[in-house]
Amino acid sequence: MNPYLEIIRPGNAVMAAISVVLMMIVGHYYDLPIILCAVIVFVCTGAGNTINDVFDYKIDEINKPNRPIPSGRISLKNARNYSYLLFAIGIILSFVIDYMINSIWPSVIVVPAVVIMYLYARNLKAMPLIGNITVATLTGFCFVIAGTVIACATSSLRILFISIYLGLFALFMTLAREIVKDMEDIEGDKLEGARTFPILYGKKIPSIVSIILIVVTTLMCPVLYIFGIFNVFYMIVMIVPICMFLYCAYSLKLNPPEEVCAKVSKNLKIAMLISFVAFVLGSFDWFSIFAAL
Repeated sequence: MNPYLEIIRPGNAVMAAISVVLMMIVGHYYDLPIILCAVIVFVCTGAGNTINDVFDYKIDEINKPNRPIPSGRISLKNARNYSYLLFAIGIILSFVIDYMINSIWPSVIVVPAVVIMYLYARNLKAMPLIGNITVATLTGFCFVIAGTVIACATSSLRILFISIYLGLFALFMTLAREIVKDMEDIEGDKLEGARTFPILYGKKIPSIVSIILIVVTTLMCPVLYIFGIFNVFYMIVMIVPICMFLYCAYSLKLNPPEEVCAKVSKNLKIAMLISFVAFVLGSFDWFSIFAAL
């Protein structure tokens, strides 16, 4: 793989952009501004991954010597400049969207997100829990920026509400999963001298925090159906992730072993993906579609 493509971790960048695609489908809005929004999320995620490799190059020389920088396929200077270029492209495109939809809100969200990505790579990642919260917040931003673009372009407060809801959903569940992943990796992180939340406070408190986040997010699930935002198909499909979420919370009893944490982390990811399918299915007027057939 080309090192300049590899360093942005294209799989992660595509997954981030899919959150924008999800909002496109939910909002039934497919014009150029939202497409540019997907590009922004892709390039900024790639820039964030690249600047992470820049600050982690010494660690990667030991743990991941085949990565583009430690392997010598990209120089440290070129990687840094490459990340700056990608960040700049994302910011410029946000100003383009501002002009297209006659609103400053896209750039108001994108610019701070870029700053947070840089600070995360430089400082925040090493701070216990703060790094987890930063990752979760950036995940939620992907939905909010997409919803903001659609809402400003269509004057739809409904879409803005949905995007904020999905952003909070993604934030809470991502934070829970990030904490669980740290619990899973606690022994390896100790050997590397990391100062993660579970290493500093043991597994009891992180388990309780994760359980609370999972339960709160599970209780949020019916909201969009109760308020008539999504149809009954949403709730039908959401039964599966709701059961998985609750099972994950139950599994995170005090001091869970690493294999349980690994299973919970995997199940949370699967349940979140099923939830996104529910969001899409719940956004369509299926009765009208069937009647038209």
